[in-house]
Amino acid sequence: MKIATFNINGVKARINALTDWLKESAPDVALLQEIKSVDEGFPREVIEDLGYTVETHGQKGFNGVAILSKLPLEDVTRGLPGDDEDEQARWIEATVIGETEAVRVCGLYLPNGNPAPGPKYDYKLAWMERLYARGQQLLADEMPALMAGDYNIIPQPEDAKRPEVWTDDALFRPESRAAFRKILNLGFTEAFRSRTFGPGHYSFWDYQAGAWNKDDGIRIDHFLLTPQCADMLQDCWIEKEVRGREKPSDHVPVWVDLKA
Repeated sequence: MKIATFNINGVKARINALTDWLKESAPDVALLQEIKSVDEGFPREVIEDLGYTVETHGQKGFNGVAILSKLPLEDVTRGLPGDDEDEQARWIEATVIGETEAVRVCGLYLPNGNPAPGPKYDYKLAWMERLYARGQQLLADEMPALMAGDYNIIPQPEDAKRPEVWTDDALFRPESRAAFRKILNLGFTEAFRSRTFGPGHYSFWDYQAGAWNKDDGIRIDHFLLTPQCADMLQDCWIEKEVRGREKPSDHVPVWVDLKA
């Protein structure tokens, strides 16, 4: 079961890039972030024509997450539990039925939090507390599960080409990284770092200042696996070359291959 997470940065603006990628890379499941579309406006037909079931949790002009799956989906839910007044579309989950195992797949778009400190940063940290609580529930359920997407967290200095320029940014502040470690320390495996070590591995390059050409990137798109899911992990990688294509997102896909 090959699962990719991909912040598409506007599904309508990048529909050709998305469909080309789906045809070429052919994930079994794709978790999208920043679709920037209401549910009824999502270009589902062109994706369904490629053999995918489409489930969305959209929002006009901002945020928005989706699950595209060639495998059967069950029990689709939308919205991160813990705050009934939160109207931002940042969480979707479903059970994916593989050949040998079912996996609970949670797609997320964690708040950016800038400027920090401030109300947006407070919202980010509160959202991460809710994510911690959902993580506890997933672990208690003891079924294979993962939480994947754009976390807007640079976990370690080696996850940035120039960590010194991110010191005061919400993505790298100590409170943000501590909240991420708190979730990891529940018993999750950070899939990429369980397979690949050292600096130079990024999933986001800004559109400004020639960041892509300078490889001035950061790694902020992550897969967190429960122990049952980590036992199924065969590989995890970043599909870096997608960033060099025509009209790209500023993120690239990150993948896991599970024995399921």
